Amino acid sequence: MNKILIVDDEEKIREVLKEYAEFEGYEVFEADDGFKAMEMAKKYDFSIIIMDIMMPKLDGFSAVKEIRKTSNVPVLMLSARSEEYDKLFGFELGIDDYVVKPFSPKEVMARINAIISRSNKNESQEFFKFGGLMIDLDGREVYVDGVKINLTPKEYDLLVYLVANKNKAIKRETLLSEIWGYDFYGDDRTIDTHIKMLRNNLGEYREYIETIRGVGYKFNEKALIKNED
Repeated sequence: MNKILIVDDEEKIREVLKEYAEFEGYEVFEADDGFKAMEMAKKYDFSIIIMDIMMPKLDGFSAVKEIRKTSNVPVLMLSARSEEYDKLFGFELGIDDYVVKPFSPKEVMARINAIISRSNKNESQEFFKFGGLMIDLDGREVYVDGVKINLTPKEYDLLVYLVANKNKAIKRETLLSEIWGYDFYGDDRTIDTHIKMLRNNLGEYREYIETIRGVGYKFNEKALIKNED
């Protein structure tokens, strides 16, 4: 049974989400501040964490930052703040989705199901390997010439999605929808910024990720071979 942790200092919000989640068969845990969420994330293997931003003792951003030091558990963030800055900051920390209050419980559950489905799909294969670039799907780790590199959760998800669809040109809108799980209302800076950071981390294997002008990006498994010819 999938375990969900709902973190919010408003009891009514936790009650509503718990009711919908339990109806769909999830085992639900609750916390009313960031410190409790951090401790529970260490104790339990959650399928996803629903995290509010504005909470007493420790805010949601700080809690996610600490959790990310030891876990890549998917995180859906809830907030009454709709500013683009807050959303981008959350994604830079490694959250998987961002929902603005007030929200529809049905929509939140749809997003939760989509995130968990993508996570489970990525775990169906053990690893990808292209030359000295190796992606360990079980451990959510990436190695360059045998050396582990540190990627943010979103950089990792982007890399895995591009590799899973290798040699196909993927539109920026598709990447936003598939990786972030919803239609992003803004420009393409989110994808471009994450691709830039990902390429920097891949070193010489950055060439695998090609920019398709006017479209988006593609993982070209023959890119390095072409460059060597």
